[in-house]
Amino acid sequence: MGHSHKQLLCRTAMCLGGPRMAEGPGQRHPSPDRCSSLTPDTAVISPQDPTLLIGSSLQATCSVRGDTPGATAEGLYWTLNGRRLPPELSRMLNASTMALALANLNGSRQQSGDNLVCHARDGSILAGSCLYVGLPPEKPFNISCWSKNMKDLTCRWTPGAHGETFLHTNYSLKYKLRWYGQDNTCEEYHAVGPHSCHIPKDLALFTPYEIWVEATNRLGSARSDVLTLDILDVVTTDPPPDVHVSRVGGLEDQLSVRWVSPPALKDFLFQAKYQIRYRVEDSVDWKVVDDVSNQTSCRLAGLKPGTVYFVQVRCNPFGIYGSKKAGIWSEWSHPTAASTPRSERPGPGGGACEPRGGEPSSGPVRRELKQFLGWLKKHAYCSNLSFRLYDQWRAWMQKSHKTRNQDEGILSSGRRGAARGPAR
Repeated sequence: MGHSHKQLLCRTAMCLGGPRMAEGPGQRHPSPDRCSSLTPDTAVISPQDPTLLIGSSLQATCSVRGDTPGATAEGLYWTLNGRRLPPELSRMLNASTMALALANLNGSRQQSGDNLVCHARDGSILAGSCLYVGLPPEKPFNISCWSKNMKDLTCRWTPGAHGETFLHTNYSLKYKLRWYGQDNTCEEYHAVGPHSCHIPKDLALFTPYEIWVEATNRLGSARSDVLTLDILDVVTTDPPPDVHVSRVGGLEDQLSVRWVSPPALKDFLFQAKYQIRYRVEDSVDWKVVDDVSNQTSCRLAGLKPGTVYFVQVRCNPFGIYGSKKAGIWSEWSHPTAASTPRSERPGPGGGACEPRGGEPSSGPVRRELKQFLGWLKKHAYCSNLSFRLYDQWRAWMQKSHKTRNQDEGILSSGRRGAARGPAR
């Protein structure tokens, strides 16, 4: 291969990922990367650096050079990744050659290859070879791509149904304009994970691209299906900035959320839809509001009084220059916290909401009104109409509650006075 024996062992030692010193029965074996102690052309292993499929067998030989003083195969032994192989796997072919037979090989322990080493009786290293055992690459699939504000393109893919090849496998993302132009190769890999690549610039709009992934290793190659896409159909953007969450007057079960549309797309013709999600401070479960439409404000209703909420917003830009695709959601904005006001109404058991004796119960009316408002909020969650009605009802309820408390206070005072009787 154009390398001296000493250079070969230095390179071969790189495929050993184990400890610097490996122990065998009754002795310690020096690591093959101690090249300064090696003598060139002492012995040779054949085949050198073989590549085999998992489950294959290997017949290897270690031949000591005839001009080496005391050259003999007697006492030679083998190690694989620093572990001494059982002597029954070896046999002498002649006075200078020791053979090794390995069957049903497993995948290499490291992608850079396993280290097969021939040792002299005293444990010194005579020769080494990298052993590559694995599988050819499978066809990559599930390619997905997105463009951040129409300025770049990022793609990721799945390497194959099983994935692991036990060998170093190189993946190349290729792309070209559909009807003309030459093949291009993406250069910024691992952008959003191990199987991804980022194309930072020089992308054309209003014309489709063909994109595919090629996988190669020592045992073969594979190519994915071609993905055809238009940059305008896969646009995403930054999370909405300046998300503000505030109280709605004294209403203890509402919060107002406001944000601004994506500034990076302000010069382009597009539509946007938004989602809000929120959770209470001591929970990890988010509740998502899907029907925000293209508004940049919304009220959250039905919240718990006196509770801290975390709120996030994300954006889906779609219909850019007439694109018919659904668009891609942005990341969620940073959480913004706000708390609802504490309720001033007595809790259950206080009796303030119980009907007084002799008066018709308002329970059925309240239940019907709550059912109506619940339906209205469910079907028009951020509708200005629903919240105007809701605010009017809440104002009426609070006024009614205050008046009832005052009336009950007067009645209670009157009853206490009557119980004491006339003053003497």
